[in-house]
Amino acid sequence: MEPTKFGRYEIRGEIGRGGMATVYHAYDPRFERDVALKVLPREMLHDVQFRTRFEREAKTIAMLEHPAIVPVYDFGEEEGQPYFVMRYMTGGSLSERMRKGPMTVREVAHLMTHIAPALDEAHSKGIIHRDLKPGNILFDQFSEPYISDFGIAKLSESTANVTGSAIVGTPAYMSPEQAQGEGIDGRSDIYGLGVILFELLTGQQPYHGDTPMSVVVKQITDPVPHILDVKPDLPPDIEIIIEKAMAKDRNERFQDVKSLSNALTAVARGESLSLGSSDSTLMSSGSTTVAARPVKPGRPVSQPLPGTIVAKRAQVPVVVEPVQAPVAPRKKTSLWIALGVGAVIVVCVALGIVGYSFRNKIPFLAGPAPTQTQFIPQASPTLPPATLPVATTAAVSVPVAVETPASTDTPAPSPTPTVPSLVSIGGADQIAFLSSKDIWLVNVDGTDPRQLTKDPTNKHDLQWSPDGQSLFFISGKCIQTVKISDGNVATVTCFTSADYLEAFEISPDGKQVAISVNHVLFIVPLDGTALAGARNMSNLANMPGGIFKYPDLTKQESIKQVHWLRGGNRIAADALTPNATGQIVDSILIYDLTGCTAAAPCDSSTYFMTRYLDIFPGQRFSMMGYGVGGGKYSIIPSFDWNQDELFLLNSIARNGVYGYLYAYNFNNQKAEQIDPLGSQCCYTDARWSPDGTFVLFSYQDIALGNGSKNQLYYIPYGSIGTGSKYTPLPLPDSVLTNITEHPDPALRPTQ
Repeated sequence: MEPTKFGRYEIRGEIGRGGMATVYHAYDPRFERDVALKVLPREMLHDVQFRTRFEREAKTIAMLEHPAIVPVYDFGEEEGQPYFVMRYMTGGSLSERMRKGPMTVREVAHLMTHIAPALDEAHSKGIIHRDLKPGNILFDQFSEPYISDFGIAKLSESTANVTGSAIVGTPAYMSPEQAQGEGIDGRSDIYGLGVILFELLTGQQPYHGDTPMSVVVKQITDPVPHILDVKPDLPPDIEIIIEKAMAKDRNERFQDVKSLSNALTAVARGESLSLGSSDSTLMSSGSTTVAARPVKPGRPVSQPLPGTIVAKRAQVPVVVEPVQAPVAPRKKTSLWIALGVGAVIVVCVALGIVGYSFRNKIPFLAGPAPTQTQFIPQASPTLPPATLPVATTAAVSVPVAVETPASTDTPAPSPTPTVPSLVSIGGADQIAFLSSKDIWLVNVDGTDPRQLTKDPTNKHDLQWSPDGQSLFFISGKCIQTVKISDGNVATVTCFTSADYLEAFEISPDGKQVAISVNHVLFIVPLDGTALAGARNMSNLANMPGGIFKYPDLTKQESIKQVHWLRGGNRIAADALTPNATGQIVDSILIYDLTGCTAAAPCDSSTYFMTRYLDIFPGQRFSMMGYGVGGGKYSIIPSFDWNQDELFLLNSIARNGVYGYLYAYNFNNQKAEQIDPLGSQCCYTDARWSPDGTFVLFSYQDIALGNGSKNQLYYIPYGSIGTGSKYTPLPLPDSVLTNITEHPDPALRPTQ
């Protein structure tokens, strides 16, 4: 229930809430005006870090006192609860205005003209915003723009670090140096403005990924997308401005916001920018001279699908660990340009919460877990036609020739026609995977591919329901399901107040689920009613029957992915951990949950980093392309285990998720690089079959560069290294066409 009064302020409604504060629309009777009241939640009062950041935001804004920065009217505490009061902005935010579609160059130039002096003023005082995005640009009743939300602003001269070793910001707008934990200055905000300009003019962001971390990696390594590929009717010089504002090297960017604004205004007036001869030429303040890459005609333009509704996802500031990765050199070949960045549509996930039990909607929640069929090597059966019905599933039975004596009595009856079964290989009969953000289904033999969803919103963590009739997936901050019979999508729950939702993994017995919210792990019952009411971390911590909780919500663990061991008594988690040198890296940790019960749930604040059974790669082994072994990255984009002793994991070598594939034996703690296709690189999303005899993976040949293709393979694990030749699943040419795609496949156990 919302409060009706806070001190002298009368609460009229909630404007929004984030990880650090709640903002209310309030009325100040003393001055007879509407205000925005920002309050630090009571559960954060004892967290020194949050309290310091909150108080510093008010002091930072008051110190600036600029006409284009939302002003602070009041600051104080009410019964020990800090708050500050700002002007109530009635014109909405820039993100809301963007829902109407892309803006014109003239409109964007007008906007930039107003906010540029405010940012330059802040930078002159050593204040860097660090979280510029459309949601933090607000309008008054006269449609004049203001910069807001200096909650994570950095004072460059300050030596105090109130965010620890983590990097705070919104991945979609984060500069490469900010993402890597380097020292930043005002040019980091200029990079964020470049991303905003790209989005304002095209209606989409320049970089996309399945997870916040994948977007961060792209900010560091991927070349600046060509805006004219997305919207070719823009003035050619706009591409010059975007490339300069978003240059990976901060020395090659505009050196102040006024210079960026001047260049944009010149283009809006129809003037041509004076081109320099070198990419290192810097634009001087007040001039319109910039360096440019020649705009090459004839690049293919990727357009949204006909009838697609374009909407925006809320961009929430997150805390991520520094990505230790050097900036990759830009590739300017015509091949890269021809196959470069396509227009990707970001559609927001509906945040409706299922407010009732959906046991009747999703039958498996009340039913037993399915059994699995063991794969037995045998003669290759005749494959069923591509039009096999999806609903009928069974293991393949191979006919055996038996000599039968001829009968002279009555003729044998004609055999009764039967519905052909789906082929079962490795204990699985179907594969679900992502292509262009939609879910596709295909039989394990590559037959009958079909598109299940037609809403290209970001999705990840595909997994089958225990009854095999639905798929779970994560979209934004929501857990959703889709029926394979009709493609109907239902929302299980949405964690609207979270920064991000990383993992949702059902236990092998179908009774529990592991959920990671804001890097914090919870293990709770798979109960539809309880999950529908779980909208935040506190709800999860207080859910009856949970065996793994995190009671101290003022701290954060760093859990990104979770997989269960058969039987449900062990889990493996991909977590951000410090290595021997203090560098933050991805590590796989294995935990024994035997002692964790509903009566005595384990406390993750003491469990993690103290009671794990194993941690790797770490000191166990090194991987090409992984930071500990001298590679470029310290990220494990994908891992899986056979629910026994073997793990599969890959590093990063290209396109954010593809790299070198490794197998690790948990029992003897030995690892080896495996290369099924004999090219060394690149693999991702390796998945064990339900019976552990086959392996599914996505592959692209690094030798072909940007001419490579994504291909799915499903092969016997025991044949790897024998010289066997494999063929990819025969998918349509229109599937998996983007080499940056992350298929995230899931195998359905044979029912």
